[in-house]
Amino acid sequence: MPAGGTVRAQARALRRVFLLSPARVDGVRAGYMLNPEARFALAQRFWNEGLPLADVFTFTSGLYFRGKITYAQAFARGDAGDVVRVITSNAGLVDPARRLTPEDLRAFGGVPIDPTDARYHEPLRRDAQALARRLAADGAAILLGSIATGKYRDVLLDCFGERLMFPREFVGRGDMSRGGLLLRAARAGVELDYEVVAGAVVRGKRPPRLAPLGHR
Repeated sequence: MPAGGTVRAQARALRRVFLLSPARVDGVRAGYMLNPEARFALAQRFWNEGLPLADVFTFTSGLYFRGKITYAQAFARGDAGDVVRVITSNAGLVDPARRLTPEDLRAFGGVPIDPTDARYHEPLRRDAQALARRLAADGAAILLGSIATGKYRDVLLDCFGERLMFPREFVGRGDMSRGGLLLRAARAGVELDYEVVAGAVVRGKRPPRLAPLGHR
């Protein structure tokens, strides 16, 4: 490709940015992955060659992150200008395809998701500002995470303003319910409705329990 074509491709405005809230990386399941003596196949691959962040976070977090990444990958269209990024504790917004090593996972676990900790909020703000500059004026940054906490909501609002949105049906749901909701939407091929985060009701009445998800 000519140099000019490369520049034009890099400068293309983004239509939507799917922002996934972080997975837990300091729990029991992360410990399984970080055990060099672990015998299950996923851990052995992790130690031998690394794994995509999406695979690592899905294992360490379970249903909630699996729902977020499945939904984002179902509805983000790269050919239309969509991207998916994952919030991390010390590396800002990361492509879910980025390959992680055990050292990377340990480093994530060593920094809290704390808006007063510069190791967390400075990389997040840096990457969010960079994406906001690339986002089209009528584009949207879609937060797949709770807006009831300011741990990442506030920084993202500072960067994206009125373009920061979230799924309306998240209000009143806990983590597992949100994960199940996202998986159902992805399987049905029906994208959820979004509303602007700024000024939104962050806590509401708990919605009816979801029907059993079943297996595929």
